[in-house]
Amino acid sequence: MAALALLLCLVLRLLAAQAAGGGDDGGSFTSCLAAAGVRNVTARQSPSYEAALLVSVQNLRFAGAGAPKPTAVVVPSSLEELRACVRCARASGLVVRLRSGGHSYEGVSYTTEDGAAFAVVDLAALDGVRVDAGARTAWVEAGATLGQVYSAVAAASPALAFSAGSCPTVGAGGHVAGGGFGLLSRKYGLAGDNVVDAVLVDAGGRVLDRAAMGEDVFWAIRGGGGGSWGAVYAWRVRLRPVPERVTAFIVNRPGSADAVARLVSAWQHVAPWLPDEFYVSAFVGAGLPELKNRTAGGTTSVTFKGLYLGPRRDALEILAARFPEIGPLADLGAREMSWIESVLFFSGLPEGSSVADLADRVLHAKTYFKAKSDYVRRPTALDQLARAVALLSEQPKASVIFDPYGGAMDRVAPGDLPFPHRRGNIHGVQYIVEWAAADDGRSEEYVDWLRRFYAFMGPFVSKNPRAAYVNYMDLDLGTNNWSSSASEGRRRRGGGSSPSPDVEAARAWGERYFMGNYDRLVRAKTLIDPDNVFRNAQSIPPLGGVTGSPRGISPEVTSNGSTYDS
Repeated sequence: MAALALLLCLVLRLLAAQAAGGGDDGGSFTSCLAAAGVRNVTARQSPSYEAALLVSVQNLRFAGAGAPKPTAVVVPSSLEELRACVRCARASGLVVRLRSGGHSYEGVSYTTEDGAAFAVVDLAALDGVRVDAGARTAWVEAGATLGQVYSAVAAASPALAFSAGSCPTVGAGGHVAGGGFGLLSRKYGLAGDNVVDAVLVDAGGRVLDRAAMGEDVFWAIRGGGGGSWGAVYAWRVRLRPVPERVTAFIVNRPGSADAVARLVSAWQHVAPWLPDEFYVSAFVGAGLPELKNRTAGGTTSVTFKGLYLGPRRDALEILAARFPEIGPLADLGAREMSWIESVLFFSGLPEGSSVADLADRVLHAKTYFKAKSDYVRRPTALDQLARAVALLSEQPKASVIFDPYGGAMDRVAPGDLPFPHRRGNIHGVQYIVEWAAADDGRSEEYVDWLRRFYAFMGPFVSKNPRAAYVNYMDLDLGTNNWSSSASEGRRRRGGGSSPSPDVEAARAWGERYFMGNYDRLVRAKTLIDPDNVFRNAQSIPPLGGVTGSPRGISPEVTSNGSTYDS
């Protein structure tokens, strides 16, 4: 009876919110949560509101007083509380913004761009990781950071690993939702490639596993971008074997623009074709503080980061034969370590940190930054690289990061997951400009410089479309306009033209992230969230006037017994 009363209350509030034209000031939302037994709720009038909001704001560009703020921050601690958050937000006419680690490059997990009333559902308390070493799988709650995942896996078995990114404070929920590239991807693919099941709370508060959500939606959530589909409660991931000892190195090579360009050119012709077990990336410039790769005398440098799944002797033999341009092998500093020690080695944590520090979800050195991305399908001419490095050397707060593809990445078809940047891409590129609080008054200058550098690089990267990585979200590529009266009217009437104007407008950025997978993502969105409850500036739009739902699933029970048991 209590559940029925709560459901009736939710329906009445939803009707009231719709009649009023949308969201409220948070009062009905917090009251609804209280009725559902959700206690960790911080409303805007609370003295702890700023702390609750800012704890996981990782890009200080979106931490200022001018940034739009949610009506409340909720931290659910169970699947039932997560369901209540979704139901109560919808009943109160609020947009749901899910935050697993707060690393959204454009802050879309904790702010808004269109003035709509919204609530932040912070998944930080849903951070459980349950490893089954025998089955080589783990259930990972969406609020767990990558560092927490890696620590739990290594504790269960030092011979197993999860293929995902290198930053330990990144939340698993958002990382996997964008595909999730990392140092093991040339060997084992993306994080999304290694997801075998998931538990999703949809816009109606139903709990769906892989069988219940259907293969189209299960495909979409593993690379189609976070915040579009529902609230992922947990991922079941496949763990991969790693040797007892791996080899790692970070080496800096300073020089003139021409010298650095020659090294990057050599890297472009080698790194994508090394054995799958070898990952060597290249960082050019000075924007990442831990690299300290700006040297005296006005020269710049390139920093190579290398991980080899095998002994040091074999790694050095491969480099000597395939990449002699890297320079004297004796000063590489290459050394053997366990896989979990290599995670720490590449984590960017302060010197003296221990493996135990990987589980710390707090990013202690926050900065202001703007980033953009590209993909490259053929090596860039040496003279073009020299021009790019010379231009980059003029901005000491900027860096360019080249991540090698090839290997397993080259053996996956573009449509196997929403992430399409596989076969034929030799490497990815990330451009980033980063500054501290003391320079915040020059933020527009830095962002403008990055945009001009990105425009300069246009002739040397992929085209038609010029591709981008959704986990390096870039609102310069275009945004949805959910606040337009025409769009809102179409949704409320359940009508609209065909093709949908929202869908066609979003194609401008959607095809850059997802290429030929964009239309399939639109169909999946229409199935799982036709009313567009989960939305942000670059979320996939549904087709107007089309409704649908996953097949035959009870609103209370996940099918087939594959639910993550907390």
